[in-house]
Amino acid sequence: MERLLTHLADEGIRDVAICSGDDKALLANTIRLDRRLHVKFLDEPLPVGTAGCIRDAVGDETETLLLIFPAGIVCPPKINVLLNAHRDGQADLTVMLNPDYEDSSQTGQISGIYVCNSDLLAHIPKAGYFDIKEGLIPEMLRAGKTAHAAKLPHHTGDFRNRQGYLDSVTSYLEGVPEFSKDLKKYKGTDSQAAGMAASAKVDPGARICGPVVIMDDASVSSSAVVLGPTIIGKNVSIGKDSVVINSVLWSDAQIGRNCRIQRSVVDNHAVLRSNAVVEDQSVLFKPKTVLGRSVSRVLEVTHSGTNGLEHVLQSHLDGINKKLPDWAQLNGKNISILLASGFVLIAFFWSYLLGLIDLWDLWQKSDEYSSGLLVPFLTVYVLWSRRHDIAKCRIRPCIWWGLFAFLTAQAVRFLGLFFMYNSAERLSITLTVGALVLLLFGWQLFLKVASVLLFLCLMLPLPNQVQTIVAQPLQRWATSSAVFCLETVGYEVMQEGNVIHIGESSVAVAEACNGLRMVTAFFVISGLVVLLVKRAWWEKLIVLFSSLPIALLCNTVRLSVTAVFFTVLEGEHWEQVFHDFGGYAMMPLALAAIVAELWLLAQLTMLPDKEEAIINARKSR
Repeated sequence: MERLLTHLADEGIRDVAICSGDDKALLANTIRLDRRLHVKFLDEPLPVGTAGCIRDAVGDETETLLLIFPAGIVCPPKINVLLNAHRDGQADLTVMLNPDYEDSSQTGQISGIYVCNSDLLAHIPKAGYFDIKEGLIPEMLRAGKTAHAAKLPHHTGDFRNRQGYLDSVTSYLEGVPEFSKDLKKYKGTDSQAAGMAASAKVDPGARICGPVVIMDDASVSSSAVVLGPTIIGKNVSIGKDSVVINSVLWSDAQIGRNCRIQRSVVDNHAVLRSNAVVEDQSVLFKPKTVLGRSVSRVLEVTHSGTNGLEHVLQSHLDGINKKLPDWAQLNGKNISILLASGFVLIAFFWSYLLGLIDLWDLWQKSDEYSSGLLVPFLTVYVLWSRRHDIAKCRIRPCIWWGLFAFLTAQAVRFLGLFFMYNSAERLSITLTVGALVLLLFGWQLFLKVASVLLFLCLMLPLPNQVQTIVAQPLQRWATSSAVFCLETVGYEVMQEGNVIHIGESSVAVAEACNGLRMVTAFFVISGLVVLLVKRAWWEKLIVLFSSLPIALLCNTVRLSVTAVFFTVLEGEHWEQVFHDFGGYAMMPLALAAIVAELWLLAQLTMLPDKEEAIINARKSR
């Protein structure tokens, strides 16, 4: 709008009326008016159409030549072109048409620019909606008036939406034969023309491929890539390794590191955190808030002297943000989420305190489930390793589904308490955690961490009935498989129930040696590997499902080696030491089995010899 008003003032226009919805005050306060113009703002609470705007703008004035322009226009034509077209057509109304983008000799669509005399007001109703094409022109023709269509020398770049705006900017940049005196040619470009203001700063390691315009005080960091048609506005900052393609960044926009912006418009003062990806979007400016109140309001209150506390909080908050990475920056929304999450976390621990103490005692006393103690800490580590991906998730609390999931988790807990099923109450712990994530953060983040929430279930022991069912078969399998291995290597072995007689020694395979401890521990290890490695989903499933046979195999090896050493060791002390050592030694063996499995899967799949980042830029119209 400012650019259009400046153009009209340069062309000698003095009186301008701006018609809008209820934005009169907003426009009057935000647009920097040219002093050469006398501007009148008109509020149109209800739609009145283009002809209705002419009626309200002109009022009672007569014998006046009227020029009508759309607000969304990139390349307004010269006034003498419009006047000559109106005079040559000798009509009461001249409709200006754009040339076609591809072929300038062909006529395109209506540009939204009209030239007419004020006596046409007689054909416009005194009130209500009235358009030019559907209303005024038919009325004129019925009254014997004439309308004339004239073609403009170049496309005006009129637009009604973001895509139309980008198309107009593209056409403008590609049609400019040379840059203005305020811009100098960027020497480092390896493509079409790119111009930058004298005060702009472009790192030598950046790549600029035109047509690109970089305006005053803008900065482009090392390894950043800017592909035209693109406009970088005043005071815009583009972080390291970011890519901007066919976009417009308005003044004071801040782009973090490793961002990708394509076919988008970034608002004045808008901020994109590091690793953001924006395609075919409009990025709006969101004012920073302090404890739910906007910064501008805080400063206003501080300057008035009524409250200095918020100013102090803001200064401390700014100091903290300087020490935090981009993804962890604190603002009003993040603080609200952190406070809510902290309150919910305290309430969760208070509610499940007895159940968590019971789990802790179980981890300490039970050999089978002692590995569950590591699961919460490993879960935190996995979430930390994924912090950048999680930070990209849009936080949108899912109230109804979150409440439904939370009530379902509490129903499971109530059934466990009522029927005295400790396993159901323990299961409700992980169900509640998942429900709270969905309730507070929404589906996008919930789906991002769903696999981690499933991993959290590995900290829970099996229900007693399930453990009873699997314990004896595992014990028999451990004994029989150990006997088979010993016989295979040449030992004379006899099995009597769960006792192995080897030589003059007897080794009892107790229930604690049935391999369940190995299975649970190895499932934790395999689950952690699956969450951390970057492999195809089917490879991860193979690693996960192979946990059970590898764990049973490791337990068989442990029992076989223990039985052999019991034939040469004397004394209960040394037997107990070796028994415990053999259990710990199986963990490195299990890890080696996983590494070997991943290596084998890598040999069975073909990876590219070299990976190259390819950026495709396509101009859309």
